[in-house]
Parts: sequence; structure tokens; C-alpha cells
Amino acid sequence: MMQNITLGTSDLQVTPICLGTMTYGDQNTQAEAFDQLDYAMAQGINFIDTAEMYPVPPKADTYTKTETIIGNWLKNQPRDKIVLGGKVAGPRRGMDWIRGGPPCLDRNNIREAIEGSLKRMQTNYIDIYQLHWPERNVPMFGQYLFDPANEYVSGKLGDGERKEWVTIRNQLETLAELVKEGKIRYIGLSNEQPWGLMEFLRIANEYDLPRVATVQNCYNLLNRGMEFGMSEVLFRENVGLLAYSPLAFGHLTGKYIDDPAAPGRVTMFLGYAQRYKKPNVTPASKAYAELARAHGLTPTQLALSFVYHRWFVTSTIIGATNMNQLKENIAAWDTQLSPEVMLEIEDLHLRMMNPAP
Repeated sequence: MMQNITLGTSDLQVTPICLGTMTYGDQNTQAEAFDQLDYAMAQGINFIDTAEMYPVPPKADTYTKTETIIGNWLKNQPRDKIVLGGKVAGPRRGMDWIRGGPPCLDRNNIREAIEGSLKRMQTNYIDIYQLHWPERNVPMFGQYLFDPANEYVSGKLGDGERKEWVTIRNQLETLAELVKEGKIRYIGLSNEQPWGLMEFLRIANEYDLPRVATVQNCYNLLNRGMEFGMSEVLFRENVGLLAYSPLAFGHLTGKYIDDPAAPGRVTMFLGYAQRYKKPNVTPASKAYAELARAHGLTPTQLALSFVYHRWFVTSTIIGATNMNQLKENIAAWDTQLSPEVMLEIEDLHLRMMNPAP
């Protein structure tokens, strides 16, 4: 049985499973979204995650639909029983339909984003408000190498003018205003690196600004980079991890092994999610599926149980496009992996380490 857990240094009590919503408004209709939300709540889940740019993949004609759907559902719910996570979109992702870029995470952009989200979701506050990706040069969304040349306008290391970023202190000062106004309760980061998290924590402490409560990063059997450096920071600084993509865009369900053309995000949105297009993703997914079946488990049970019960994971964000998927994902909480299975997972990991960074 799931027990609520404290989210980092906040006073928020959340379930270890969080319902993701990035398909609402594209792959899922409002009626289907309502069914998912109602079912999750009936199973005791109190945590919902969304973002202003959703649904994903982001498009001008679907932008804001997810938050609008959530608002139409949320207005009829007991707001104080639900922990709502939201995100402000960052710069440099080519999404001109979001505040003209957005060009940066400055005060005007963050404030415009939160006001829009509150209006669409028909609520006065968001419990945990996250910066969707960093306001600086950092590898993310399938990139895995830091390139200092990207610090320069010319794109050449040491050549000319350095790019300007909105400082972390300025970002925190804007978020502090929103906390004081009661529009957000706590703050979080997403797609962040150890340096970034430590710098946010250092500056918050130095200037008495809001402390980061959570980091929302990718974590699954194909992407265990969190274990190298970030897990120590999470432990020592008491920051909660919200693990997203636990099924690796469906690769870890085994469905693309059985049928490479199976309907799903991978086949529907060609050219999207470069993280899962790397050469060892398919052989690693196949190996984990075979391991699961050899022990009487479904690939989904293996993949989700692994993430659900890691010591540094506070809550795992699951997503589904139909009710059968959602029910299997939630039910997988009760699957416990034996020491033997865990040893076999580690053996596979050492042979095919992090094929989807």
C-alpha cells in the first residue's frame, strides 16, 4: 500500500506515484483525461504534474490545452486534497508561440507564465512550481555532453562575446515574489544538473530566497545518470526527485520489441525524443523485457518497480494514453523485485550502461 511521503524540505505530503498529463489535449481527449484523473484519485494518488507548454510534443495548435483540461476538472475537486505541480517553459527551444520564444526566464516571463497557468487551471495557487529547463547552456533532452563553446555568441570556444543569462539569483527573486503573493507554495527544478541544483541551493541560502524542494529529471532502466552525482546531492540536501519517463517512452513496456510499428509516441511522433533513438536502446529494451518475462513479470512491472522503489526517488511520474495502461502502471507499485532480479538488472546495466542519456 502506498504511503504519502514528504516532498523534500516542504510540508507537502505526496503519493509516491504522480499522474503525468502531457498527453491531455493531443493523444487524450478531455473525457479520457477526466477518467484518468478520477481513477488515479480513487486509487489514492494525490499528486498531478503538468506544464504550460503541454501537451507534448509541443505545438502551436495544442499549446495550453493540457492546463485547460486540468482546470475544467480541478474546479470540481477539493483543491486542498490535491498537490499540483506546474512548470514555466524556458528559453531556446524554438517555441515561438510561447511568449515569443520565450527569450529568457526573467521576471516578466515567469510572471506572465504563472498568471496564464493559474487562469487556465482555475486555481489560486500551484503547490510546486518548476523551471522546466535551465536558463543557461546545459545538455538536456537527449544531449549528454557539456559544450563550453555554446557559452559564446559565435559558437566558438573563447571567441568573442559571452552569452548573457538571467542569473539564478534573479530567477529566485521572482519566484520569491510569487511565494509571498501566495501564487506558488514551493519551487522546483527540472532537467537540471548537479552544479545547477547546488547553485540554486547556495544562492537561496545566501540571500534568504525560496529553497528548491524538488528536481524533476528523467530516470529509468535506460537512463540512470541520476545515480552518478545527483543522487548524493539529493540525499545530503534533502531535495526530492520526481522521476519522469520511467517507461522510456514505451520502450520498456516491450511493445516496440514485439512490434516496431506498434502505435505509440515513438511511431506517432517521428523525429521526436532523440534520447531514445540511440543505438543501444532497442537491444537494452529487449534484454530487460526478456529478464522480466524469465521471472514471471511483465516488462512494465519490472521497469516501474525498479524506479518506484529506488531510495532517492520521491515520486514517479507516470503517464498513459488509455485506462488499461494506467491501471497496470499503478498496480505495478505492489511488484517487489527480488534480490536475484536486482542483481541481473545490475549485470545488464554494466554491459549496456545508460543507452539513453
